[in-house]
Amino acid sequence: MIDTDLSPLALAGISGLFGVCVGSFLNVAIYRLPKEGLRVWKPARSFCPGCQRQLEWSENIPVLSWAVQGGRCRGCKGRISVRYPLVELLTAACWAWMGWITPAEQWPMLLVRLMVLSALLVATFVDFDCFEIPDEVSIGGMVVAPLVSFLVPELHAASPIARWVADGAEPGRGAAVVASLCGIAVGGGVLLAVGWIGEKLLGKEAMGLGDVKLLGAAGGFVGGGGALFALVLASMVGAVIGVGNILRLHCELRSRVRRRGARTTSAQSFAIARACGQMLPFGPYLALGTVVVLLYWEAVSTRFWPA
Repeated sequence: MIDTDLSPLALAGISGLFGVCVGSFLNVAIYRLPKEGLRVWKPARSFCPGCQRQLEWSENIPVLSWAVQGGRCRGCKGRISVRYPLVELLTAACWAWMGWITPAEQWPMLLVRLMVLSALLVATFVDFDCFEIPDEVSIGGMVVAPLVSFLVPELHAASPIARWVADGAEPGRGAAVVASLCGIAVGGGVLLAVGWIGEKLLGKEAMGLGDVKLLGAAGGFVGGGGALFALVLASMVGAVIGVGNILRLHCELRSRVRRRGARTTSAQSFAIARACGQMLPFGPYLALGTVVVLLYWEAVSTRFWPA
């Protein structure tokens, strides 16, 4: 239980310190979950991806060990990706932010936000690396969401479905569970429908099942309306970044062609850039939309569905 007398600054500092340690664990999950034969808890000790040497405790200090060793393994001298300290620092910053904006007396909500945010960070980086989202995050989220909603019903306090089930009163545990289950159905169902329609129109897979399951899990925590809003926000951000990526690739291709003295039309290079630029994971944008809804859905929902 968290001391409710803690100031926002103190809670942010404590959360950030715990967050940097959790970020080290998230690095383990990000590396191991997509790989066959590895589990988050097995092997128990961390090891160098290059030489497979088990790391000493002094090599596992978040951020500091990487900096002291110059980003290299102490044994084989192989490079250790800068992503490891970045994930640790990003997790620390996100945890500190959660501690800053969440009052100490709302510590159950803080714990839920920290859990969801950490899971979304894992999903984001695995999707960037492998174009897949671990079932441990998506399916696990769908299993955990109704239980968390029962324990922390205020998670769905702004949900129109929960308020309807509660007949206008403050949503209780039962109403929160109903809102969570509806959110799973809506979140997963809408992306499944989008994928089916896209496949019929384009003749190829238009939406990965990992994204379907991830939005389903998100809906379990933010409700059906929240899942739809997260999808709209993710689509808008993804579209902007996707177009920017295509234009960047187009400019790079034209520059390389000119340096080599070859001839190609602008339309040809743009077509190549468009084909390459379409290879963007959607999971990170769904994660972003989910975080925004998780934190600010009450303000958004009361604007569209006033009480």
